[in-house]
Amino acid sequence: MENAGYIALSRQTALWRQMDQIANNMANLNTAGFKGERELFTDYVAQVRTDRSLFKDKVAFTQDFGMVRDLSEGAFETTGNALDVAIKGDGYFEVETEGGQRLYTRGGHFKLNADGQLATSAGELVLNENEQPIFIAPNETEITFSRDGTISTENGPIGRLRLASFADERALKKVSGGLYDAGEQAARPVVAPHVVQGMLESSNVNPMLEMTRMIEVQRAYEHAQKMIETEHDRVRSAIDAYAKSFS
Repeated sequence: MENAGYIALSRQTALWRQMDQIANNMANLNTAGFKGERELFTDYVAQVRTDRSLFKDKVAFTQDFGMVRDLSEGAFETTGNALDVAIKGDGYFEVETEGGQRLYTRGGHFKLNADGQLATSAGELVLNENEQPIFIAPNETEITFSRDGTISTENGPIGRLRLASFADERALKKVSGGLYDAGEQAARPVVAPHVVQGMLESSNVNPMLEMTRMIEVQRAYEHAQKMIETEHDRVRSAIDAYAKSFS
């Protein structure tokens, strides 16, 4: 394949990954606490328009470096559910999987499991400031969350949510369902936590913006395909002309 073909193919490959990212954002429009993501690209071997240029538009080799997560806060929605908790500002809830892995999430749609422990909708245990599961007694029905994360019932305080912050939030590795793995990063407590009971932080994905991006990516992909076809026709014409010169 000639250089122009490689360049167009690199662009198509990057656009394909970008479309996957947009689709993932759209699929998580209703995931509480979800943070939208975008691919990060750079261009090499740029060729500006000249009289001798084969293509009218800029031609460049595209390389995608990775993903950039949008950390802006999503809108807050009132649910009226006493076990729904939203974080205002900095922080992630620390949870523990069945296998003992520590993960972090902004999604505060909690429930009580069969053992009376506070858990995420997927079953991960929500931890308190002592890194232990939070247990609600069967006879305790009035559950409240204070601004600082303190959990109380009609019998008094029973613990405090563990809210973690990180030096580099974008380095958190996405797992699934709005969960993140901190990897080698050390979690540190939020200095001034602010949680709100009976509310959930919505996904910060803008559906109209994502639809616009999807259309732009589709058009760019079609343009790159046209570039490949044009280059193919050019090479074929050159070969035909060369063959005729010997006939």
